[in-house]
Amino acid sequence: MPLPRTGMGWMPGAADTRPPASAAELDAAVSVLAGHRIAALTGAGLSTDSGLPDYRGPDAAPRNPITYAQFVGDAAFRRHYWARNHVGWRHMAGTRPNAAHVALARLEAAGVVTGVITQNVDRLHQRAGSQRVIDLHGHYDLVRCLDCGWTCTRAELDALLAAANPGFRERALEELGDVEIAPDADAVLERTGDFVVVDCPRCGGVLKPDIVYFGESVPKDRVADAYALLADSDALLVAGTSLAVMSGLQFVRRAARDGYPIVIVNRGLTRGDELATVRLNAGVTDALPYLAERLT
Repeated sequence: MPLPRTGMGWMPGAADTRPPASAAELDAAVSVLAGHRIAALTGAGLSTDSGLPDYRGPDAAPRNPITYAQFVGDAAFRRHYWARNHVGWRHMAGTRPNAAHVALARLEAAGVVTGVITQNVDRLHQRAGSQRVIDLHGHYDLVRCLDCGWTCTRAELDALLAAANPGFRERALEELGDVEIAPDADAVLERTGDFVVVDCPRCGGVLKPDIVYFGESVPKDRVADAYALLADSDALLVAGTSLAVMSGLQFVRRAARDGYPIVIVNRGLTRGDELATVRLNAGVTDALPYLAERLT
């Protein structure tokens, strides 16, 4: 069945109307990738089966991701953000890799996958055993001062926030029960007006998670590292991303320009579907272990 055309009215993450990928389609992906050195590009859909929601999947709840302008330009917004993050970040820290993360680590250990370029900030690839991982958008467990560059771990900041806001997290969890967590470790929490934000202990500047927010550029050296990983490869496996933002789509376009075979695994349409050699309408925890079993 031909892929749907991606016209002006197409929205990333829209449901794929084709049936779930068949064994024949999965085997076609294996044939396309066999004998190649594969770069992997992953997004939030890779971690949904670890309990972290995505932004744009067909079943994702409507979300408005934080923007850089909001964070740096509005002290009240920063207070709201840090209050929610104070409640939610430990949920992300407690998540575990799923079968898709493990499959990619297995493929890398076998010399099939050259490394992973991930748009996720959850560090689950590293916990699964992947060695060459480029955290394109940073990661949740490092905090940086925007003024002087001072850094600390998220756990170290948590101790400072807990001391400044005794009992806040416990009260919020008691009130909310099961807390909904966004992909950037932000808890869905409304009442945050009494939360006390901690500034940089060195210079008093603004502290920010080392995460690339919407409207913020990925550091040039990180992009260069990702292109170098792609250059070390001759095929691209895209998994769990709608490719809605250019920071991920650029690598698919480069791979297509250079004639790489491209396999895309995702539930829901993606912005790169027309560039795919094989497009699998499949969950990553089903498809990636299947590929790993047959490519190693």
